[in-house]
Amino acid sequence: MAAPLSSPSDSGHSPAIECRDLWKVFGDRSADAMAAIQAGMDKEAARDRFDCVVGVRSATFSVAHGEIFCIMGLSGSGKSTLLRHVNGLITPTAGEVLVDGQDVASMADAELREVRASKIGMVFQHMALWPHRTIIDNVAYGLEIRGVGRAERKNAAMAALDTMQLSGWDSHYPDQLSGGMQQRVGLARALCADPDILLMDEPFSALDPLIRRQLQDQFLELSTKMKKTTLFVTHDLDEAIRIGDRIAIMNAGEIVQIGTPEQIAMEPKDDYVADFVEGISRLHLVRAASIMESFDGPAPVPENGDPAGAPSVGLDADLDTVISVATKTGGSVLVVDGERQVGLITTERLLKAIRG
Repeated sequence: MAAPLSSPSDSGHSPAIECRDLWKVFGDRSADAMAAIQAGMDKEAARDRFDCVVGVRSATFSVAHGEIFCIMGLSGSGKSTLLRHVNGLITPTAGEVLVDGQDVASMADAELREVRASKIGMVFQHMALWPHRTIIDNVAYGLEIRGVGRAERKNAAMAALDTMQLSGWDSHYPDQLSGGMQQRVGLARALCADPDILLMDEPFSALDPLIRRQLQDQFLELSTKMKKTTLFVTHDLDEAIRIGDRIAIMNAGEIVQIGTPEQIAMEPKDDYVADFVEGISRLHLVRAASIMESFDGPAPVPENGDPAGAPSVGLDADLDTVISVATKTGGSVLVVDGERQVGLITTERLLKAIRG
């Protein structure tokens, strides 16, 4: 079964971000075009008749506090348009965008500016650093426009630069830094105000592969430590799988599927998603719990002998680990939850998982 299109937030708490039946139709007759599409007209016919373009179509999802939620799709799929609704850069044609339970579209200008300045940090693909400002002044800019005193904002900026391993570069100018370092300055600028939410729009896509992977590692380390809620846009499924707790795949303005990286890879909802995941390595995605034959009561005797002496792995062991254990013994592998035997991975099941 494919993953559901939405998932509940952490139990007992409202989501950090929630989109409810969100639509964005660009054009002067957007309401007419949306109504026609809802009545069954296809988007091409609506474009020709109303001169309107659908950017986002009926998007519904929620992001839990501390979650990294990736939105991915091809160019023009609507992922960046969807992201920009969260901090009010784009106003929806219909539907709601809630940040900590507050409707962004209904906020007064002053309230929205305050939310952008204090609660939400945004990181773009192109950093647009001020060339005439030093690195520390670039990083502190958000605090400066909020009226924070120079000494306080300098201390906050220095701490953010230290977090991004940029200590000693505070008095330099952007053109003295490499592309990867400039990208880290952009992230430091977003972190400087200590926002609850990070919106990241393809932040690493313009970088060389090695630098990109290093920044991904650094971001994941920071995310684990700081537990920021992150909406991360990318066109790269490998990046989404590596970074995201969950992934939403978009096509032509619609969210096609939402799920964990393992669900997306193992249970693609349709051919569009299946094409995305076709070349993905499952070695570090698939878990033993997903491919085992579950059982209750006494464990069956595996191919390689007595269950008590058979090799075992934990429920969360990845496919690569299971393969390593299975190849050493040449047979089935037991799956355990603590001291309890909960399943068996036969050679047949293992080969099917490898094949995908």
